[in-house]
Amino acid sequence: MAVRDIRLFGDPVLRSACAPIHDIDDGVRALVRDLLDTVALPGRAGVAANQIGVGLRAFSYNIDGDIGYILNPRLVEVSGEAVPMGEGCLSVPGLWHDAVRHPHAKAVGIDLDGNEVVLEGDGLLAQALQHETDHLDGMLYLDRLTPEERRAAMREVRESSWF
Repeated sequence: MAVRDIRLFGDPVLRSACAPIHDIDDGVRALVRDLLDTVALPGRAGVAANQIGVGLRAFSYNIDGDIGYILNPRLVEVSGEAVPMGEGCLSVPGLWHDAVRHPHAKAVGIDLDGNEVVLEGDGLLAQALQHETDHLDGMLYLDRLTPEERRAAMREVRESSWF
């Protein structure tokens, strides 16, 4: 078990779609432990596997103290009018912008035993489900910004100390 380093904007793994998990083996179990350890740190709502350098469809979440994970998640439902919501990302540290998200979301996947997992909710959970499944599809929240907001965000990235 380990807290893993977060990959930052510019790392190609963040722009690659993650592969589905076909076999739940010791490597996948270790990945889940690392995802759970990494998301448990204060201020973290979710961590996708590619954010720690692993190109598999899995993410962990930490919403209001409820910590868990999902393998092979698929966003199967979003509802409500999509609106700009303040959002940040561990892979783009220090930035906070309004990304367009739906207020309700539902994701379906499996756990380490192959049992179905359904995550559904409003507010921060809905936002996290959309944000983390975007990561697994090779998207960053910056892609959800208006063109003007995206230009401002990219300027902040270029001027940041970590880029």
